[in-house]
Amino acid sequence: SGLLRFGQMSQPANKSIMRSLGEFCGHVLKGVRTDPAAPGGPVSRVARERVEEELRDTPAGRVLVRRTVIEEILVPSAPPNVADATRDDGRRDGPRDGAR
Repeated sequence: SGLLRFGQMSQPANKSIMRSLGEFCGHVLKGVRTDPAAPGGPVSRVARERVEEELRDTPAGRVLVRRTVIEEILVPSAPPNVADATRDDGRRDGPRDGAR
């Protein structure tokens, strides 16, 4: 049967064109409504920016070829909580009977 039951994984062949169109529009609307500058996302810092320019002769004349490389560092805004994995005496969680 081509019908999907609740809880089943849908196969791409079982999706109608209207369902695919609805999913697509939902993803587009979510992207439009999402604020990219909202807090909670990773913080970006440019580590290095390099621009290379080169003049080349082509049959259509001279052209400028420009290559820009931007290296970024993305730092999560909420680093993992290390205190959860550390015991009161500062040692990492592990076997408590001394066997290591």
